[in-house]
Parts: sequence; structure tokens; C-alpha cells
Amino acid sequence: QVQLVESGGGLVQAGGSLRLSCAASGRTFSRVGMGWFRQAPGKEREFVAAINWGGDIKYYADSVLGRFTISRDKANNTVYLQMNNLKPGDTAVYYCAGDSSSWGRTTSASYDYWGQGTQVTVSS
Repeated sequence: QVQLVESGGGLVQAGGSLRLSCAASGRTFSRVGMGWFRQAPGKEREFVAAINWGGDIKYYADSVLGRFTISRDKANNTVYLQMNNLKPGDTAVYYCAGDSSSWGRTTSASYDYWGQGTQVTVSS
């Protein structure tokens, strides 16, 4: 079992940056593929980024490619999402998710573990 807790959300102006953190607990974290999703009001949850077990292979949604960076610190059981050049369209609740079977999957139903979410609001 893996428990996930996100932090780092907030209000930022367009063009600004935020770094989200996802602290994980549980013995199997090192073998779990991790991802970030987001959900804006009235919209479906959408894939943002994913990282493999080793932390050396990453995959991004086209909408954030070149602006967001996912990383993981295995020693501290933490996954990060560095978000640069934020746009109002990035406003959403951001969720950290864990995939015990694979990595890099883009559908939310593929993930077994979820955090509670953290709000990111980008003003124009």
C-alpha cells in the first residue's frame, strides 16, 4: 500500500513558477510508476506527466511539454512537478498518482493510488 500527500500549490501570476511535491509512504514506493494529473472545474481529469521506477524516463502531455518537469527523489520517497511559464489554462487541482503495474500510462483508471490534490491557480 502507498499513501500520497501533495503540497506546493497556490496562486501565481501568468509566467510564474510553482513546484509541487508528492510525499509517499509505503514499502513498495520504489517500484511504483508515478504520475501527475490535473482536473479543472467542469472538466475531466487529465494526464500531465509520468516518471518510471528509476526516475530516468519521463513522459509529458503535449500541453505542458517544455514547461513542466517531473522528477523523483527515491531516497526521500518524493515526486516533484516543477511548473514554469504557467498559464491561466493550467489552473486546476493537481493530483499525484501511483501505478503499481506499469508506468507512463495516461489514463487515470490505470493508477492505484491517489493523493488528495493541491490547488493551482494562475491569474492573467
